[in-house]
Amino acid sequence: MDLRDAKITVTPEKLLMLSGAGALHDKSANTHQSMVWFSENGRSWSDGHPIGDRDFWLWRITWHNKKAYSMGYGCNQYRYLRLYHSSDGKSFSPLVNDLGVISYPNETAMVFSGDTAFCLLRRDGEQKSGLLGTALPPYIQWTWKDLGTRIGGPQMIQLPDGRFLAAVRLYGSDEWQPARTSLCWVNPQKGTITEALTLPSGGDTSYPGMVFHDGMVWVSYYSSHEGKTSVYLAKVKID
Repeated sequence: MDLRDAKITVTPEKLLMLSGAGALHDKSANTHQSMVWFSENGRSWSDGHPIGDRDFWLWRITWHNKKAYSMGYGCNQYRYLRLYHSSDGKSFSPLVNDLGVISYPNETAMVFSGDTAFCLLRRDGEQKSGLLGTALPPYIQWTWKDLGTRIGGPQMIQLPDGRFLAAVRLYGSDEWQPARTSLCWVNPQKGTITEALTLPSGGDTSYPGMVFHDGMVWVSYYSSHEGKTSVYLAKVKID
């Protein structure tokens, strides 16, 4: 496999959980397989565990009440979004087989606030604007608000003061507003996303990781604005 888009979360047992997807070299039967690995210290890792259905990319894993949730999107002929869940992080089964979102839904970021689930979603079909989804337990029924803005590689966190902060790729409309990786405020009630800070970025850029620590937001992302694609780390103070 060609392993792609690594993401790290922490399990309820305080293990590091690394997730990603493998693009299969032999595509005669299938094209992708999502995978997870575990570690106690970040240096020694378990063998890989295949998760979900083949050809569904479980984009990002989020834990809530000792259960893991992940939105998986179809990588080839399956152009729909599927919600998976797991009690151990190794065996994932569909909770919602098809969420009914049109226009090629794919990359996601999920946040649980209390028991309410929020999902920031990228689309790349005829309708390219991102969506914000909301659901209450048992997370079977989702409502979606159109953000009116195209986004890529979304990540989203909730700050200690309750505000939702996202890091996304924004697509420029002309040479004065090129593609960039930016921090944006998300208003779940209004279904809006507002750019707050453009990070040093441009060209091929996105796929941020984000965490709040000691009053700062740490953001990792990649960009090609300095002539070659590199990985960057930004520390952002939030007023």
